[in-house]
Amino acid sequence: MGEGSIVRKIWGKGDTVLFVFAGASAEFALNKAVDWLYFTGRLPADPLGRLFSTVMYARNIVFAEKSAAEKTIDKITSIHSAVEANRGAKIPDWAYRDVLFMLIHYSLAAYELLEHKLSAAEKQELFDVFNRVGLRMGLKDLPGNFDEWQNMRDQHLQQDLERSHFTDDLYKQYRKHLGWLRFIILKESQKLVVPARVNRLLGLGRFSWMTPVLWVYKLSRKVRLDQFLKSLVMPTQYKKQIKDLDVLPTV
Repeated sequence: MGEGSIVRKIWGKGDTVLFVFAGASAEFALNKAVDWLYFTGRLPADPLGRLFSTVMYARNIVFAEKSAAEKTIDKITSIHSAVEANRGAKIPDWAYRDVLFMLIHYSLAAYELLEHKLSAAEKQELFDVFNRVGLRMGLKDLPGNFDEWQNMRDQHLQQDLERSHFTDDLYKQYRKHLGWLRFIILKESQKLVVPARVNRLLGLGRFSWMTPVLWVYKLSRKVRLDQFLKSLVMPTQYKKQIKDLDVLPTV
């Protein structure tokens, strides 16, 4: 990817990545394969760290040279293979596709929320980057272009999501690890980027008071207050990770 790549622009700004994090945390909780994340015990023990890890793997792939990115992808595959061996079962291909599809959707939704609408060519580039990750992982039945991805994404949303006891437990863990105020901010942020089906299953509601807050936040970037505001939405132990999210200038 070149320096002007839209994917680097999306993943080079911390505020965009935090909205990807917010959306993924909602959809992860509904995925029918979420029991795999409970199998190791790492997700309920540290849900923020586990989700941050997933997002950071994706971000590292985006900014790495091809050989380094491939090594990261191979490492992810190896980790999952070890979990499969311990459980004596295979993670279904559709569950891997769901994660890739989530990263495409929330990259697009977060950037368009905070910056501007993407062109058809930019959407295709975004798709191509994450599709190559899937191909490297050896996933089957991947879509061939952005339009095919959209159709498959809609099908996955209908087939692969349900509200379960895992969903409710995970949201309890989010509240426990974030604290009441940050938990409310997380849910309000989720309203702005999740698909309608995810919103309905979680009962998030339609209106978010984060909409007018975003206007204030966008102004804060011009006076360099954005880093301070970002630090307010995540616990202090993630302060360094949040600061490191900004690879590109925010203005």
